[in-house]
Order: sequence, then C-alpha cells, then structure tokens
Amino acid sequence: MRFTSEQRLDDGVLQREFTLGETPGTLWTPPGSTPAPLILMAHNNGLPKADARLVARARYTAARGYAVATIDAAGCGDRPRSAADEQARADLRRAMRAGEPVDHIFESFIGPLVENAAPEWRATLDAVLALPGTGGPVGYSGWTALGIRLAAIDPRIAAACLFAGGYVPLAQREEARQVTVPLLLLLQWDDEGNPRQRALDLFDAFGGERKTLHANLGGHTGTPWFELEDSCRFYDRHLR
Repeated sequence: MRFTSEQRLDDGVLQREFTLGETPGTLWTPPGSTPAPLILMAHNNGLPKADARLVARARYTAARGYAVATIDAAGCGDRPRSAADEQARADLRRAMRAGEPVDHIFESFIGPLVENAAPEWRATLDAVLALPGTGGPVGYSGWTALGIRLAAIDPRIAAACLFAGGYVPLAQREEARQVTVPLLLLLQWDDEGNPRQRALDLFDAFGGERKTLHANLGGHTGTPWFELEDSCRFYDRHLR
C-alpha cells in the first residue's frame, strides 16, 4: 500500500488516498490514537470512489469513530472497462428502459464483476488492517451482491449494512444462506431499478437470526440521511 495524498479535514478526520497494486482507494481515519474498528464501504460497481454520496457517508462514519476504506475495483471509477463490459452495461440500460427481461444480461454481467471485485477488496482489507490506527472487528456497508460474497467467504466481516437490490446474482442468492453475521438491510420501497419482492425474498434468504429490514418510500437514491445515523448505531452494537 502506498499513500499518495493526505488531508486533515475540518472534523479532525484524516483522509488519505492510496494505491495497492493497480487498485486506487481512500482511507478515512478518526481523530485519536486508539485503533478504530474498520468499515469497508463499497458503492455499486461503476460509480467512482469519489462519488459525493459515498464520501459523505464515509466522512460521517469516520467522525463517529470508525476507520473507513473504499476502493475502485476493476472497471470502477477511472479504471478501464473492457469493450464487453461497456456493451453489457449498454444492453442492460436499454433493456431496463424498454421494460424487457434483464435477468440473463444481468447475470452474465454482474456475476463476474462480483467474482473479480472480491479479491481486490480482501487484499485491501489485509493491507488496511496491517496499518497502525486500524483494527478489527470489521463491518461492511454498501453494494449488496459484493457484501454477500465477502461476508460468506471472509470470517473477518462481523456485521453488514446492505443497500437492498432486487437484482443479485444467483450465486450470491445462494451464498446469502451462509451469511449469519448481524445484518441491516436498507430497502427503498419504490426503487425503479430493483424489484421490491426480490429484495424481500433476499432478506428471507439470509441465514442469520440477527437481521433487520428498514424500508423507506422513495426511489433508488432516496435513502434518508437518518439511515446513516441508524447504521452507525448498528455498528456500535456489533463492532464495539
């Protein structure tokens, strides 16, 4: 891991940009010298790590006493995408606008993205936990399909807050049965891009008994700010 910039923000949070091999990332750490629990904060694949909503979530969470790390996995942000990925994205957008079935396109596109992203996130977890000032336990926040994959295969993930998406690859729907860590699932009731019933079915599929569903009216990007406050209280209960 090589840090490329460092900035102390107004709230005392330290923001550092880094690279890990070809992977660019950002690490926010709270004021103080006590090792902080770590939150991996992932956006839906394709959005940059500098997305304003993700940065706001990360800064708020760090100010609450957590270290927060995010990366641009392959094909995200400024990292190059293959011609096949670009075509799949275009086909998916066209089919959704036209109201056509998208399951086959989605499965062939998102499934490999999750498989390819998980190793880079685990390598980032290794590197960040080796730094002074960060420690376990580890939580996860964000992209549902990736969160399921990481929670199913990496025992260091101790709690997860997922942004419910109805379109989750079949492999991750099966892996959800293996996820038994405390879980908070955030569902936007009127999400235009994710079928509500599939999200509810996914909640049923998770294997643990410590799972909570928060549903709010509104579209995909309309998650209320108070859910961020609640997610921090969720982490307080399970990571401290």
